[in-house]
Amino acid sequence: MDQSTPFNDRLVLAPTHDHMADKYDDLDTEFEPQLFSSLERHLPQHLRDASRDTKHERMQQILHRYSTKEECHRRIFQDPYMLNPKIFFQPTFLEAFRAKEGKNLVTSIRSIMSEPVPGVYTFNMLNLNFCQKLIHEVKHFEAWARNTDSSILRPNTGNGYGVSLDDIGMKATLDKLMEDYISLISRVLFPDVGGGSLDSRHGYVLQYGRDKVIKEDLHVDDSEVTLHVCLGNQFAGGELVFGGQRCKDHVNGGTHIEKEFDYLLPVGGQAIIHRGCRLYGAKPIKFGHRYNFLMWFKSSVFRELQSHDKGFKDFCDECQSQKIARLNEWVAAKKKVEEMMLLESLSKDYYESCLFSPCCLFLWF
Repeated sequence: MDQSTPFNDRLVLAPTHDHMADKYDDLDTEFEPQLFSSLERHLPQHLRDASRDTKHERMQQILHRYSTKEECHRRIFQDPYMLNPKIFFQPTFLEAFRAKEGKNLVTSIRSIMSEPVPGVYTFNMLNLNFCQKLIHEVKHFEAWARNTDSSILRPNTGNGYGVSLDDIGMKATLDKLMEDYISLISRVLFPDVGGGSLDSRHGYVLQYGRDKVIKEDLHVDDSEVTLHVCLGNQFAGGELVFGGQRCKDHVNGGTHIEKEFDYLLPVGGQAIIHRGCRLYGAKPIKFGHRYNFLMWFKSSVFRELQSHDKGFKDFCDECQSQKIARLNEWVAAKKKVEEMMLLESLSKDYYESCLFSPCCLFLWF
């Protein structure tokens, strides 16, 4: 720390872990709110006991000495960083969660769902005004990264036109979204793939357009449950294509052939949710741009159980094809054995009938 800092204002090397730090989410600042909460535990005692504004001002002074203004990503809006249900969600979605537990909650959740494809559900979720704010926030973050020559952690290796939302400070928001909403939905819709025990997630925004070449061949996600929400913007094309389902053993192989595909056109603010093992892809954008908010949800409990289950998976089309093929082989083998036993029985009866016929008896005597 520089010499201008009063000695008794300097940071403490070891954090005070039992100190209940203030929250700074509602303040307009170029630094992440979580950074202030963490740094507060390193303040000396007299500053930890000061007002939040005093602590915030002092910590900003410290942080500014280590990062220039150009190096800090400054937010445009605060809404994406604080999960305010009335700002985030459409009224019908909020209404479904007024029933907190039991049969009423299950009925409420199912009441907002449509199932245009078996196992694929759609429902109105995000407020369109919020969708536009999230698009602007992502575009602003990408512009900041270009201007400051900062690297961006892309959502996955195949797509170079996306932003991981944890990188722009939405970690707490996405955690709350999983815990308070998506976990409840998944418990109702996908209990067979660990929907009731989701404990981790990955959230990002992808941009699609004729000038944005994104590889979206048929694939499955590394997730138990996948959520898509179209954020809108003017575009044509880009339908989602859905095939069957695959377990982890049959992701890249198998003899089951997809004979039919289903198509869904993304609609602004509307969510599509399905098992992560579902084969899907996206058709090319004909014109315009589409922004898509995606989240992958995982269950460590389900994955541990699956590692010990070597049998056929009910949700996997390839497993079911192999199960049917094996059953047909068993039926064919059983039928062949029965036919051989019948022929053997008929041959024996014929031999005995011939043996004791009058002609045979005459020959004997």
